[in-house]
Amino acid sequence: MLQAGIVGLPNVGKSTLFNALTRTRKAEAANYPFCTIDPNTGVVQVPDVRLEVLSKLSGSQRVVSAAIEFVDIAGLVRGASKGEGLGNQFLSHIREVDAIVQVVRCFEDADIHHVSGRIDPIGDIEIINTELILADLSSAQKRLERNAKAARGGDKQAKAEVSLLERLIPHLDAGKLASLFAESLSPEEARVMRDFYLLTSKRMLFACNVSEADLVALAKKEACQATAHVAAVQDYAATHAGTGAVVISAQIESELTELSLEEARDYLAGLGVEESGVGALIRATYELLGLRTYMTTGEKETRAWTIRAGDKAPAAAGVIHSDFERGFIAAEVVHFNDLVELGSHAKAREAGKLRIEGKDYVVKDGDVIEFRFNV
Repeated sequence: MLQAGIVGLPNVGKSTLFNALTRTRKAEAANYPFCTIDPNTGVVQVPDVRLEVLSKLSGSQRVVSAAIEFVDIAGLVRGASKGEGLGNQFLSHIREVDAIVQVVRCFEDADIHHVSGRIDPIGDIEIINTELILADLSSAQKRLERNAKAARGGDKQAKAEVSLLERLIPHLDAGKLASLFAESLSPEEARVMRDFYLLTSKRMLFACNVSEADLVALAKKEACQATAHVAAVQDYAATHAGTGAVVISAQIESELTELSLEEARDYLAGLGVEESGVGALIRATYELLGLRTYMTTGEKETRAWTIRAGDKAPAAAGVIHSDFERGFIAAEVVHFNDLVELGSHAKAREAGKLRIEGKDYVVKDGDVIEFRFNV
């Protein structure tokens, strides 16, 4: 199962958010730095309203959601790349995850200490990104030194790495994420760079942590203390990291874990908030990880199956069982929207919306599939 690591400076709400995501109290949340030392992990279901719709249409006995894993990682401080604070532990834990959710403090609260003594979301982001970039720069420079002699001796792999590293190092030295450098690479160069295992090559998403009052104001498109902070993070995410930012209130979401899902929805609706920020964050992270969902449905169950974007039908079938992939014959496919609009597989077939697809079919998010196979 792919993992997303929750990172940020101390006291920005990482552990509170983790508890809200996992609906647990596994992570200690306290008003002092490094209350999280060993990372906490939790499997989180991906909210998907399509499953309930399909379940009612098929009369399913149960519903099974897709899932991903979140990891709550210790807070980082300036100098982490040189071992300050829990820097070495922090960086090693980040290396193990597949994507990064960077929690950014966008709320004002005099009772909660900020390590820098002021609320400055962009400054906070730049502290973290700088430490990640410095760690990558050190790693890249050491790799260049190791490969230089072999490259001079004619080793093709070493020459390819040296050529790439000589362009990458100035990019990192300019304070830029490796992920932005990767955007201009050829497929072969991208394969070479994957072997560098750089921290800033990982996909990244920002979570703007705001107060309850600011969340309500933002939902109503009213000006509030967090307005400028959130806008600044969203702009930074787009221009400096090629990604997006989700607005959440970790404190509200953590309190909602004491309620049932229906009670939580009613509470948010009473505040004028349409959807839980946690739900939006989970879905955004799922997509960030390059994951997509196809579904199967019947009287026994309606289930979401997780695939990677671009997977073809046999690989999607293999997610259910290796025999499905090995003996793949065809896939009977109808998109969720068409199936719900028409009301049944039979009517979808009559309307020409239910198709028989072969081995080269690229499965789309929202496809409802039944596989034909023989082993």
